[in-house]
Formats: sequence, structure tokens, C-alpha cells
Amino acid sequence: MMNFQTLVKSYESNKPYIAMLLVQAIYAGMALLSKASISSGMNPFIFVVYRQAFATLSLAPFAYFFERKDVPHLSYTLIWKIFFSSLIGLTITLNMYYHGLNHTSATFAAASTNLIPAITFVIALILRIERIYIKELHGSAKLIGSIVSVCGALVFAFVKGPSLNFMTWYTSGENSEVASTTNQFSSTGEFIKGPLTILFANILWSCWSIMQAPIMKEYPAKLSLITLQCFFSMIQATLWAGAMERNLSSWKLGWDVNLLSVAYCGVIVTAFTYWLQLWSIQKRGPVFTSMFTPLALIITAVVSAFVWKEIIYVGSVCGAVLLAAGLYLVLWGKSRELDGKISEQKPEEETTLESIKTQE
Repeated sequence: MMNFQTLVKSYESNKPYIAMLLVQAIYAGMALLSKASISSGMNPFIFVVYRQAFATLSLAPFAYFFERKDVPHLSYTLIWKIFFSSLIGLTITLNMYYHGLNHTSATFAAASTNLIPAITFVIALILRIERIYIKELHGSAKLIGSIVSVCGALVFAFVKGPSLNFMTWYTSGENSEVASTTNQFSSTGEFIKGPLTILFANILWSCWSIMQAPIMKEYPAKLSLITLQCFFSMIQATLWAGAMERNLSSWKLGWDVNLLSVAYCGVIVTAFTYWLQLWSIQKRGPVFTSMFTPLALIITAVVSAFVWKEIIYVGSVCGAVLLAAGLYLVLWGKSRELDGKISEQKPEEETTLESIKTQE
């Protein structure tokens, strides 16, 4: 009985860790399944349409059930703001991401997400939303971490070096379809297109995340907001895909990996992980959730190597280490900065309370 109670207590205390492990495993599955679908011939632009359609349909019932009484009024100005943020952060970003994924590996796609905190910090710095204090330790950590992250991404994408010895036995025999497409692009020099496109997609995603703060002040219903953005993105992506691909046969979905991928990305990734991350942020804060980002890279690299026979190079490993180190430097600097702000606010609040008591 005691063992069962101890197990329950252990589970309750470790629920945020379990949730974030599950989130990163889901994100790794997104990169792997998306790569498999696009490599099998699915148009990347059509993939985005179906993904956003599944996301809208899965989110809408939850948004209605949980927020139907608290949805604020939508003005024309606010609608245009949401429409524009959907265009930048979802439609263009996802189209660039999946187009780039068609020209690079799932492992790099997973690795590039480690850049997002550093890119967001740099953009916020340029827009004067963030401030950097070079003389302070946390300011130097954020600056150095951003530089290290960018260097890690470049090393991961463009530096190969020798392949790891324990992976050499995979090179013999026939490669899978996914691995062969990746090797084809890397051998012809088109490998530059994929990583650069995904890096630009991450920049746009960082811009979108910065845009959410002022929008959420006007429209704090989170589920309804993301549902609206997915709906607008579905319309935008449909127009985009219709202009790029007019062959109706390309739009057909069968009971295959294409249907599994778009349903997985739309329902599981967009809806389920969004709720899990919000819950984890409420329990442990945003820095805690970001700390688990490198796990998606590790899971993707291992599965790609064993299932798709993707070759792992020394340069990729070194780049991944730099990416993770840069990410944790940025997160550590941000955490120390937030702790400093909280400690500064407490004496101010105590002084205010004392002055009120004195006046009374």
C-alpha cells in the first residue's frame, strides 16, 4: 500500500516532466512523419492546407465549450491583426518549413527549433522590446547564447565531416526513400536551400510569437485566438496551394502516410501539445518548458538513423551540441533576469505597503 502511495506521489510531483517529455516526443514525430509524407510525393503547400483544416476542426469544439462565455468582442482592426499574424506566423512559416523539409533532413528540422529562443531574443532586442545589459552576467549569457546557437545551426547544416563509426553499417544496402531524397539533395548542392528556408521560417515564427503579446491583451481567449488563426491560415493556405498546384489529383488523400501525417500534425501537434504546454507553463513557467526542446532533436536523430538509415556526421553532432549549449545559455540568462526583476519588485511592494500603513 505504501509503495502504491509513494508511486502516486512521485507521479503527481513529476507530471510536468512527463508532460514535456511527451510534448517533445510528439514534436519529433511531427518532423519524422512530415518528412515521410513529403518525400513520398505529397505537395508541401497542400500539406499545410490539410494540417490547418484538421487543426481548426479539432480546436473549435474546445474553444466553444471552454470560452463561449468569455470571448471578447472582435473589432475590424483586431480581425485584421489576427489575419495578418496568421499570414506571417502560420501560413508563410509553415509553407516555408515544409518546402525546406523537402530539401533537407528531419533531423535538421528538429535541430533548428533550438534556434527560436535566440532568434526571438535578437528580434525583440532590435524592436526594443528586450534590453541587454552587457555588464550583467545574465545579459552576457543571452548575447553569447544567441551567437552560439546561430553558429551551431550553421555547423549542423553545412559542416559534415566523417560519419560516425557505429552508423557505417547502414550505408551498405538500399537506403529508404526518405534517406535517398536527403542524400540526393546533399550531394547535388541543393542542401543549402532546405536549411536556409527552414531558418527563415524560424525567423517568421519568432516574429509571430512576439506579435501574440499585444494581440492577447485585446483578445485574451487563448483557445479561440489560436482557432481563429488556424481558420484564417487554412483559407490563406488554400489560396496559396491552389495557385501553386492546380492538378486535382494532388489534393486527394488516401488511407496512407499522407492522411496520418496531416491528421497527426493538425490534431495532436496543434491541439493536444498546445494544451499540454499551457498546462506545463502554468505549473513550472516558460523557461522550464523550453529546457526540453533539445529532446526532440535527439529523438528525431535516433529514429532517422535506425528507421530511415540517415547517416549521422560528426559535424552534425558538434552543431547539435552548440545549439543546445546556446539555447541553455539564453534560457539561463532570461531566468536570472526574471529572478532579478522579481526580487526588485518585492522591496518596492513592501515600501508601498509600509507607506500606506503610515498614512493610515
